[in-house]
Amino acid sequence: MRIITGSYKGRSLESLNDRSIRPVTDRVKTTIYDMLQNRLRLTGAAVLDLYAGSGSLGFEALSRGARHVVFVDDAGDALDIIERNAAALGCLDNCAIIQSDSLSYIAKTRENYDLIFADPPYAYGMTGEIPAQVFQKNILTDHGYLIIEHIKNLIFKPDGHFRVTATKEFGTTHVSFFTHLRKEES
Repeated sequence: MRIITGSYKGRSLESLNDRSIRPVTDRVKTTIYDMLQNRLRLTGAAVLDLYAGSGSLGFEALSRGARHVVFVDDAGDALDIIERNAAALGCLDNCAIIQSDSLSYIAKTRENYDLIFADPPYAYGMTGEIPAQVFQKNILTDHGYLIIEHIKNLIFKPDGHFRVTATKEFGTTHVSFFTHLRKEES
């Protein structure tokens, strides 16, 4: 796994040797960031990486100019990897590494983010709840994006707070982009 572009371009990231962990592929990561390129300015952005795993999505954001990334995962092994990756890249000062269940973190945080990634395990039964939690708690800035990597057959139920603006398919993996539902859109 490597950083695709930016100040850390080409740098390798350590990942867990655990078959239950599904790291984001370079192809998926490239597509996500290509789609964000004309939608969101990353320079100076505050980013939240939920179910962070090795932190690949968050480190890519830092490489492209994000100001700060909060990495959240409930697995201590994953957090150790994130800390080692941040140290190797020399960006520990731009990172917060938090051990927590991601939905619990959403419920407790008072921070606002310009970009939120969520890449939960496919077997995680609460993936469909993530958009409602994020938008009802209002932790995403007005023009920010929530991006969720999920299994193909998952359908997100609209709740009057968000809309799906794009979905990309990669076999059984889908990536959905969410934004605020603006008053003029309702």
